[in-house]
Amino acid sequence: MNSMLSRVRALADSQSSSPSTARMAIIDIGSNSVRLVVYDGPRRIPFILFNEKVMAGLGASLGKTGRIEPDAMERGLRAIGRFAHLCREMEVEELRCVATAAVRDAANGPEFIARALAMGLTVELLSGRQEALAAAHGVLSGIPGANGIVGDLGGGSLELARVRDGAVHETISLPLGVLRLPQIRAKGAAVLERLVRKMLNKADWTSAPSLPFYLVGGSWRALARFDMQLTHFPLPVVHQYEMTAPRAEQLTRIVSHVGRARLKGIPAMTGSRVPTLPDAAALLSVMVRQLGSSGLVVSAYGLREGLLYEDLPADVRATDPLLIAAEAEGEAQARFAGHGAMIDRWMAPLFLEDDSAWRRIRRAACLLADVGWRANPDFRAERGVEIALHGNWVGISAAERGMLAQALHSNFGGGVTVPQGVERLAAPEALRRAALWGLAIRLGQRLSGGVEGPLAASRLDMEQGVLTLGLGGADIDLYGEAVERRLRHLAQAMGVRYRLAP
Repeated sequence: MNSMLSRVRALADSQSSSPSTARMAIIDIGSNSVRLVVYDGPRRIPFILFNEKVMAGLGASLGKTGRIEPDAMERGLRAIGRFAHLCREMEVEELRCVATAAVRDAANGPEFIARALAMGLTVELLSGRQEALAAAHGVLSGIPGANGIVGDLGGGSLELARVRDGAVHETISLPLGVLRLPQIRAKGAAVLERLVRKMLNKADWTSAPSLPFYLVGGSWRALARFDMQLTHFPLPVVHQYEMTAPRAEQLTRIVSHVGRARLKGIPAMTGSRVPTLPDAAALLSVMVRQLGSSGLVVSAYGLREGLLYEDLPADVRATDPLLIAAEAEGEAQARFAGHGAMIDRWMAPLFLEDDSAWRRIRRAACLLADVGWRANPDFRAERGVEIALHGNWVGISAAERGMLAQALHSNFGGGVTVPQGVERLAAPEALRRAALWGLAIRLGQRLSGGVEGPLAASRLDMEQGVLTLGLGGADIDLYGEAVERRLRHLAQAMGVRYRLAP
């Protein structure tokens, strides 16, 4: 099977000193939190095996004392000690331990690094530029077509990077982390704006009118989750969630009047993020004004994912993260490997008008076409919707998730009905197209039984306005009642007649 996933594995193995599926981990020592993430699976889009953070607050007193406080130092060291032990138990083959602004800027940062080394951990101290590059590469990894300014808001610093054509260009690191902002804002309402303007001018960083601003960092993601609740957004996925540029100023006003109890009640909102929201919103408003941003796009991928992405060969970087992940999921759950890609080729003659964006989502649906076969037959359609909407996919917008959900819903027996909430994600014509994909996939699954031979021996086409299933010779036996019924359903949905042809 010469699939995209197998090609990526082969490329990674031939160009890297480590296997394409080696278990990897990153210990990320930030100004606010210390986190361990363990990854497994295909290197282009690895899945998270384990994720834990400790709110050590290494940078909490940096603005006042210039040092990591003793209690914070001990919390951080205990955390990385536990994380290193877990990595050994989990048989992690590649461990990377990195530190950012707090350790970089603190007078006693070298002490932290030395004590970690005594524990057997080599801490890699990232410069501001390295931090900005990693965050920007993280955005490119999860949103390959990103074109704008990446802003990574951490506890101790704000990194900006210009991304365009799959590459990172200008970068800058500013001492504007959420742990520093309260002191700045306490000096007056306009102080933060003047300070940001001065810093940008000093760095010769020009505005970027009509370009989106990509939000990275826990506080800005938490702010986006708050907006999702305010707008009753039907999809609880923050990655590629979009807001208008004026929304930043609106959220600044709203969050300052909302009680902490309500903020803590927001799904996936950690209590430690709540105090940072007013300052994070205020800084976002300033950045939007200073940069002239056209809109806001949230990225769930940031520094850690960027570090993984930077280590990949160029050919692997260029592969599509959505299709890689969909193929890996389909390969893990389907009855027969490689069947999804074959169905996509088989049904393609019916959908020649699909543009490249729609062809991509159609292929993802085909790759996932068999993931619900173990589910209770009465709930397979719901299972398909759940996989599409809540799967840990990247490189896919909310509207595209809606199309994927519709296609899998129709494939698993939901017909042309639109699943509840999906109508708010994508336009009616897009959902109708996706429903036709699902019905075509459903026909292909029934005709073939999930194996290669029947698809290779048949063809599906539109001939003179008639939906035609071609089967010849002994293969005509494949045309049973169930196949005829599904062919009829697809033809009815397309508004055409159908026939069997030799």
